[in-house]
Amino acid sequence: MIVFEIVCSNGHVFEEWFQNSVDYGEKLEKGLIKCPHCGDTNVRKILSPVPLAKNTRPNDLPDPPHKVAMHLMAKALYDFVEKNFEDVGPEFAKEALKIHYGISEPKNIKGTATKEEEAILEEEGVNFIRLPKPDPAPKLSMN
Repeated sequence: MIVFEIVCSNGHVFEEWFQNSVDYGEKLEKGLIKCPHCGDTNVRKILSPVPLAKNTRPNDLPDPPHKVAMHLMAKALYDFVEKNFEDVGPEFAKEALKIHYGISEPKNIKGTATKEEEAILEEEGVNFIRLPKPDPAPKLSMN
């Protein structure tokens, strides 16, 4: 058995069960599919919404285009930081404060900070962003 969502020429949408696609075609041809709202037999199949739960995509399908685009942008930003910022590691908060107060020359830095250090930087008005490492590359369509 298969269920199809159907619309009549008056715009009423309803569901109908069939043995298979051939059964639908035969009943359509014979005018046996009637709208339960108005009796119209001028009907056609429409796409049905399909609920999907998280992680139900088969592994061999490509990722949607927006995910691919977001990955490429995140990777480009991450690569730019990797190439153009000095890694100061866990000394990030100290170095950022030195630059902020003019003790050290301005430069692009990256590193790590604890939540407490981040709170101090925010209180002092130091601009910084947290940049996560991008997810592994999404699967691209080969079409």
